Amino acid sequence: MFIDEAEIEVSAGKGGNGCVSMRREKYIPQGGPDGGDGGDGGSVYLEATQGVDTLLDMTGRHHWHAGNGEHGMGKKKAGKDGEDLVIRLPPGTLVYDRNTGLLLADLTPSGRKICIAEGGRGGRGNVHFTTSTRQAPDFAEPGKPGQSRQLKLQLRLIADVGLIGMPNAGKSTLLSRVSAARPKIADYPFTTLEPQLGIAELDADRRLVLADIPGLIEGAHKGAGLGLDFLRHIERTRVIVHLVDMIPMSGPKPIEAYHAIREELAAYSPKLAAKPEILVANKMDLSGAAEALADLRSALPGKQILAISAATGTGLRPLLEALWQQVQKAPLGEAFVDAPPAAAQTDDDLAAEISAIKADDLRKGKYYRREPEKVEQLSIRASNQKGKRKKMTRKMSVPQKKR
Repeated sequence: MFIDEAEIEVSAGKGGNGCVSMRREKYIPQGGPDGGDGGDGGSVYLEATQGVDTLLDMTGRHHWHAGNGEHGMGKKKAGKDGEDLVIRLPPGTLVYDRNTGLLLADLTPSGRKICIAEGGRGGRGNVHFTTSTRQAPDFAEPGKPGQSRQLKLQLRLIADVGLIGMPNAGKSTLLSRVSAARPKIADYPFTTLEPQLGIAELDADRRLVLADIPGLIEGAHKGAGLGLDFLRHIERTRVIVHLVDMIPMSGPKPIEAYHAIREELAAYSPKLAAKPEILVANKMDLSGAAEALADLRSALPGKQILAISAATGTGLRPLLEALWQQVQKAPLGEAFVDAPPAAAQTDDDLAAEISAIKADDLRKGKYYRREPEKVEQLSIRASNQKGKRKKMTRKMSVPQKKR
């Protein structure tokens, strides 16, 4: 099943709390604090993976969570970092923020990997908060929560050539003749209900990726038929092949069908209408097709029209050669601009923060403190005994009696 839209919620892992611990060893009466740092929470990554062709896996699972970091321990032992979560998506997927509609990333080309939700930083243990006047801090920093996002995923196929046209114009038949793809083919409209990809090999060193877009009808840019669901897949193609049925069983005439599709492309996106186009007259093996082709060429003077028969294979090789030349001239598909990533905290920022904490005891209230009965208190005995004063003896002169 082809699924090209999905909504998911991703949550990065929470950082582990810093540890409040005091060193207690034999013969070391004043060991001092030795609480370790909490582990960092796991982050959520999105990766464009070759071989993944649909968003089907996203529809069955809406919540994706990375691992939490473990809490710090005594003896300056840091907690284990949470495990990262990698979500594999088809190349060409656009990632939007569901709440704001902001484009966050364009997963193009294959292999691109981005961090969509950063894990929370682990809290610092009480060993970091000692000062000259605070030798036994009984608090530590709690772990910070990880980022959470609600995402809307939208797949836009990546292909060199997009096949468009009215329903039953022969697009699926053409794709099956020039590639190994096997789309459904029948003698009624809207046989293709989802886009199909195929690879046409001209020779060992030249190949084209073709996308069969379901049939468009008048009003497609407003949602008529299957238009809105699949018009966006044409945006990434470099060249458009516009197939026209020369002998339609019903519906508009060839020239009317051509103008109707062109108007729909322009109404949906002016950039899409400006893409290079090759007009192809199909079903030339039927009776009366030659006269219809002559009428079409007279109605479109100066427009190059290639005549083929997808059913019999006539004219397919010249069409592929023309497509190859046009693709080499055409610019690459439009690259969508990503939102700027959030700035991460550097080591210098972290060192400055620790220095500020040590210099300002008023910030103590924002840090994690354990319950009194759970804190390993360091026994510091202040000696109140004062050293004995040496008694100062003073010799007194005693007058002697006269005899």
